[in-house]
Amino acid sequence: MAFRLAPATAINDPHGISWGMHPIAWRNDDVKEVGAYNTLEDELLDLADLGYLGTEVAGWYPSKEETKERADARGIKIVAQWFSSFIVRDGIDAVIPEFTANCEYLQYLGATRIVVSEQTGSVQGDRDICIFTNKPVLKDEEWPVLAEGLNRLGDIAHEHGLELVYHHHLGTVVQTKEETIRLMEMTDPSKVSLLFDTGHAFVGDGDVMGLLEATIDRIKHVHFKDVRPEKMEESKKLERSFLDSFLNGMFTVPGDGMIDFTEPYKFLIDHGYDKWILVEAEQDPAVANPHEYGEKARTYIESTLFTL
Repeated sequence: MAFRLAPATAINDPHGISWGMHPIAWRNDDVKEVGAYNTLEDELLDLADLGYLGTEVAGWYPSKEETKERADARGIKIVAQWFSSFIVRDGIDAVIPEFTANCEYLQYLGATRIVVSEQTGSVQGDRDICIFTNKPVLKDEEWPVLAEGLNRLGDIAHEHGLELVYHHHLGTVVQTKEETIRLMEMTDPSKVSLLFDTGHAFVGDGDVMGLLEATIDRIKHVHFKDVRPEKMEESKKLERSFLDSFLNGMFTVPGDGMIDFTEPYKFLIDHGYDKWILVEAEQDPAVANPHEYGEKARTYIESTLFTL
């Protein structure tokens, strides 16, 4: 196993895209016991050995000093971190101090993005609510509150050398294609960008390309997540929550489910996208070994996507 990412064996995208892998494959922030035995060092060693260039910060990471030291030692780039905003519930002035602290933290780590998701009314973490039939919905008068708040956060992100990328997400007020487009139309494109996630687009709308085509000019970060159709249908039938759906295998890495990634990948490169794509799959690492699935994803990426 490689002890440091070797440029000669790293994933080398012919179109200049940087490929990483999300830490949720090793350990989960929402269900603390899932992967609790995995450490940052475990993740970084796997990433270096597999040839992924970067990752995002997880809530279970150690101090910023230790995180930076260990990531630098393994040659792994820290790209971004999730931030849960409550702009509508609490007001933007209440959100700014924590957001600013997160930006300072990411600036220290050398990150380039901060991933924002509005969590007012979110049910993504509630195991008693079916993710397929229940989601919060903003009132018409709440949309400008969210949009104006995000614009202010975008300014703060830029002050710290970061791009604010908004994450459309199951179980939140911005889940569907229509909601995501509405948010992009109401926010300043110089301040607010989009994180495009194939898995959330597919489960939320039954389609990947519609949202991608509609928002391509705003996309500055991408998650490639696949979906197992039989597990999705099983979770719908059993009315599972978001957490229980992924714990029962609804998501997987590209090439292991039903999404044809040649379409979104080709569309991205045809439109000049050359930023980050992170392989992401919320799975139980005790069932889906992160190194094994990271290798599976790399094989698919290089054999199927890079040959287009």
